Amino acid sequence: MRRAIPALLIILFTSQAVAQEFSGLILTENGIERIQANRGEAPLFERSLETIKHQVDAEIENGFDVPVPKDLAGGYTHEKHKSNFFMMEKAGVLFAITDDEKYAQYILDMLIEYAEMYSTIDRHPAERSYARGKFFWQCLNDANWLVYTSQAYSYIYNWIDNETKDYLNTNLFRPYAEFLSIETPQFFNRIHNHSTWGNAAVGMIGLVMGDEELVNWALYGLDQEVPGDIVKDNDGGFIQMQGQKEAGFLAQIDHAFSPDGYYTEGPYYQRYAMYPFLIFANALANKQPEVGILEYRDGLLIKAVSALVNQTNSVGEFFPINDAQKRMSLGSRELVNAVSMAYHYGDQNSSLLSIIEGQGRVPINDAGFSAALAIEDSMATPNFKTSVELSDGANGDEGAIGILRSSVKSNDITLMLKYAKHGMGHGHFDRLSFLLYHGADEVFQDYGSARWVNIEHKDGGGYLTENNTWAKQTIAHNTVVIDGTTQFEQDVQTAEDNPGTAYLFEVEDQTVQVISAKELSAYPGVEMQRTMAMIALPDIENEVILDLYRIENEQPATYELPFYNGGHFMKSNFEFETYNNLEVMGENFGYQHLWKEALGNTSGEGSQVTWFNGTHFYTLSSATQENDAMIFGRIGANDPDFNLRRDPVLIHRREGTSSTLFANTIEIHGSYNPADEIPINSASSISSIEVIHSERKYSAVQITLANSKEYVFCISNQNADKQKSHSIELEETELKWNGPFTLQEL
Repeated sequence: MRRAIPALLIILFTSQAVAQEFSGLILTENGIERIQANRGEAPLFERSLETIKHQVDAEIENGFDVPVPKDLAGGYTHEKHKSNFFMMEKAGVLFAITDDEKYAQYILDMLIEYAEMYSTIDRHPAERSYARGKFFWQCLNDANWLVYTSQAYSYIYNWIDNETKDYLNTNLFRPYAEFLSIETPQFFNRIHNHSTWGNAAVGMIGLVMGDEELVNWALYGLDQEVPGDIVKDNDGGFIQMQGQKEAGFLAQIDHAFSPDGYYTEGPYYQRYAMYPFLIFANALANKQPEVGILEYRDGLLIKAVSALVNQTNSVGEFFPINDAQKRMSLGSRELVNAVSMAYHYGDQNSSLLSIIEGQGRVPINDAGFSAALAIEDSMATPNFKTSVELSDGANGDEGAIGILRSSVKSNDITLMLKYAKHGMGHGHFDRLSFLLYHGADEVFQDYGSARWVNIEHKDGGGYLTENNTWAKQTIAHNTVVIDGTTQFEQDVQTAEDNPGTAYLFEVEDQTVQVISAKELSAYPGVEMQRTMAMIALPDIENEVILDLYRIENEQPATYELPFYNGGHFMKSNFEFETYNNLEVMGENFGYQHLWKEALGNTSGEGSQVTWFNGTHFYTLSSATQENDAMIFGRIGANDPDFNLRRDPVLIHRREGTSSTLFANTIEIHGSYNPADEIPINSASSISSIEVIHSERKYSAVQITLANSKEYVFCISNQNADKQKSHSIELEETELKWNGPFTLQEL
């Protein structure tokens, strides 16, 4: 319910007030004139505008509430304050475009209530966060509030009389900016997506108020030192704090992004951080163009949008690596703003317009209107994502992720190999892990995070305990685990300081695309190299994935390579024993959450397992050694609150050897329609895969098809020079080739 507004602050405005100098942060005066002069010419923009008008009008009709904060994410007070800042920002753009003062009055009334409440509350009563907020349980959400609310305030700033303006600046906005910055430096003064929101919030309200001190704090950081500790994250994870070196918005751009636009925390958090990065950049470009923010680091912020678009499967869903909630996509509100901005302020890439069409809405600003007009003028072209390697690290030399996409036989297979930095506190210990999509279907998946965002029932919407005990552990990913322990002994800083090593990325020939990367530090004395190829063989329905995982170890060890599949088991070519009385696979390092459901011992002649995922079949063929074991497992042990998904896994275990090579092929094939009950191509076209040469310098495998055709793939593990000649001796022949790898039919 509304509280009474002090009589001195009830101001009567005239239409002449609107004629004052325009003060908006994001919408420009020229942009508004263009919109008003071309109303009806951009239907997508009109629909987007009508949608927010309907939302805000309903809110005004129903009345707003500014409750005393008490809840975690998902609770009433949290969600109400969140709704309030969204509604104020929308009301601001409606006022700017329509000149209807009811929207300005709505914003002003709510801001006065917030100002009244601000002086009566301390930090949020929930003591869960390393940086407790005011209106929210964590400063991160308070920064969200200020980023959006500063936009609303900017549109009415010159509509308000000076006395009211001074009241709001003195009693709400300047104190709030100080609270988020100098009073909470551990939140504001470091390199992290939390700090990006904080920098943007303080900088944007500084631009509105003409407060250069706040803008400078935002751009360059505070002259305050942050403890160099690992502290508990807002949601139960851990984040590394660093001593004062560099901080502020420009330092965020310098250190969080690679030159390719890859964001070190991964695509889920890049998606989240792109809003404050781009909206503050938009405000700076409008209000302080001399900063040259959109040109900074060779236009990196706009380039980062393209990098983020590339980190999606063929239906636009982000790769769920690191702490990520699955199914986040290009349709998110952050990307609605980002893609239109990239089009408007970038090179007006027409392929971005097809993404915007798919989003079905545009932001109500200059960029959104430009995109909507271009779409109406039929300028959109298809957005075809291609294979790409995105480097990590400020200088692009600290690992990468490699993405292969099919194009010869199909257009919907996407493979990603991860050999980037750890990803700071949101990183997982999953170096050399991969994921594979067929359209929207996960053939082999990354688990993502153990969290239900904004669902109060699940621990207030925060990260669950199992995020640390399961989701971040190496066994939770499609990568080798050595002696049942997690990479880097679960130490975030060690993992962050030792990124993966890019070795080879070759995609010129679309029939044989290859990624190869190395990991030299995850386990002491162990060198690991994973080579993955996407191969279009003439006799097979879809591109085949070849997976070679080489391990050079000083000591004998036990190796386990998991494959987290999403389908229903169909058949295997080996016998296995199932367990009616399930047993837990271990006590720690994530194994305590795995049930062992069945055990199969292979003969050493190769194994093959086929699954069906509701639409297609897929088959994993593996080269095996005598006494190798195939373990069928399932997530869910030691999970009393059912916080984890019950996903299946196949684990290839090899014991008692030092150096070894895991070799596999993955084939997507056939289909089955339950309506007609006719399976098509349900059997694998691959008969077997065999390791025919394995040592530090070279790896070679033979793939035999069901039609008896044979292919050999060889790779030089130490020299990736395209001009270098190589040869190896096989049983009956000498194999020669130029360049780092070869695929030859025998």
